[in-house]
Amino acid sequence: MNDPALRFRKDIQGTGCHELVSPACAPLEHITLGLHRFGAGEVARFGAPDREMVLVILNGKLSAAGDRIGTVALERRSVFAAPAVAVYVAAGDEISLRAHSDSEVAVAKAPSAAKPGTSTRMILPADVRRREVGRGNWSRLVYDVIPGDFAADKLIVGETFNPPGNWSSSPPHKHDRHDPPRESKFEEVYFYRFDPSQGFALQRVYSAEKDLDVCFSVEQNDAVVLPRGYHPVVAAPGYRLYYLWVLAGDTRDPVWFEDPAHAWIHKSADQN
Repeated sequence: MNDPALRFRKDIQGTGCHELVSPACAPLEHITLGLHRFGAGEVARFGAPDREMVLVILNGKLSAAGDRIGTVALERRSVFAAPAVAVYVAAGDEISLRAHSDSEVAVAKAPSAAKPGTSTRMILPADVRRREVGRGNWSRLVYDVIPGDFAADKLIVGETFNPPGNWSSSPPHKHDRHDPPRESKFEEVYFYRFDPSQGFALQRVYSAEKDLDVCFSVEQNDAVVLPRGYHPVVAAPGYRLYYLWVLAGDTRDPVWFEDPAHAWIHKSADQN
């Protein structure tokens, strides 16, 4: 099966909000992901009565203002320079971002109703959870920005960093069935950045039955939709890989199911 609708590559020019993927153009039920580019001095407002949002600062200097957060200065030189700075905007709330330099912000959205316990909040670098995952050439750093135990509705968001040549989502895992306690159902989107920026990675998406089995070359600012199946990714030699991952489902308890054909690498690593 060759399904190019899973990969989205756009020539992003100029300031403003550039939608990357949404249920209108991709096999998604919940997630819309965009890239908002600001010029210095520009202001944009974010919030909707029927959407929750996560705003992840990719680079630049901004200030966020809202009734629940006051006014907060935000700065990130690049995704490779520091852990995430983000804002969770609950359904029914609104915040504004003012750019004090050219800046880029990833904007993840999902349908939501105002829900008890959810509230607009800042996520600063000290709030982000750091995890070292895997071994050897399948080791990577994972940062949980909006984890499962965060008081949100549907969105779970994080960032992964692969050293050059290393693999992520390895052993390959999936999360496309509601089968507690073995697996939970989430759709997902990846958004990629590279250091240096001309880099690339290879992203495979496949099902156990192989009715879905595609491999994409992904480059700077590409997005790939992961509605089902296993989804390992490997960085090209010489290039650090970053990807923002956005999950959405009807539970806050993500449980991944690893491909039984490849789960043996855990044991192999333990013996080395």
